[in-house]
Amino acid sequence: MTREASNATYRTAEVEVRGGTLHTALWGPEDPDAPTILAVHGVTASHKAWQHLAEALPDVRIIAPDLRGRGRSNGLPAPYGMPTHAQDLAAVLAAFTTEPVVVVGHSMGAFAALVLANLFPERVRSLVLVDGGLPLQVPAGISDEDVVAAVLGPAAERLNSTFPSREVYRQFWRQHPAFSSDWTPFVEAYVDYDLTGQEPELRPATKYQAMAEDTAELHRGASLLKALDELAVDAQVLRAPRGLLNEPAALYAPGYLEAWALKLPSLRVREVPDVNHYTIVMGEAGAGAVAESVQEALAIR
Repeated sequence: MTREASNATYRTAEVEVRGGTLHTALWGPEDPDAPTILAVHGVTASHKAWQHLAEALPDVRIIAPDLRGRGRSNGLPAPYGMPTHAQDLAAVLAAFTTEPVVVVGHSMGAFAALVLANLFPERVRSLVLVDGGLPLQVPAGISDEDVVAAVLGPAAERLNSTFPSREVYRQFWRQHPAFSSDWTPFVEAYVDYDLTGQEPELRPATKYQAMAEDTAELHRGASLLKALDELAVDAQVLRAPRGLLNEPAALYAPGYLEAWALKLPSLRVREVPDVNHYTIVMGEAGAGAVAESVQEALAIR
């Protein structure tokens, strides 16, 4: 592991995993005995999605990697999938702590968190699943390509696009329905980080193959279904009432998560009002709600 500190509260590290190193950020205290959480981002995101949460939890050490195929970890090789992410996340935790931690996962990160808890139970104390983790509601027999189009839509199309400048990419995101009324310096930093290459051939950092392989597992993945069937830690799932494009049709329909909670005694459901799938972590109010759930999880022994 090599390390480079950028300032007193935010620093980065490289953690050895299969095929190279996983780029990992940390916020909060340097003290390894400080309250610690692992934060796992979504399918086309990066660790920069957690900046609002870090601001809301200044006394908590937040460990937040760029997942394989994303951000500054996008050079790591396939295969992808939830078991691979779980192995990478276990390596990250081994690099920074010997104790089990609260794991917070957003969107696809919630699925990876569940599989991590199943494959490496000694590493996970409890789970906070943010608008993710339960099988996606898609028609039976639908192809993987159709799942990508139906669930991610423009987010998937973006990965095959090029942008002539950083400002053009910012304008693309400023017009995104999820952020049109919630643009902040944190969102701009997230957008600026999500580019590779040189002008005028800038590309989003997430590899399309990584996104496609991972998305296919979010409704039929054997590792996910096993992790849910064998769920052995306390888990809270937070639901956003609006979708990826800020539309009223959310990722999970009303009542769907509650039905899962009836089957899984250790799963609790909380709805976060007035947020969409992105702003539940990348907006101040949404991140505040996630921070409340994290504090609650940290207080439970």
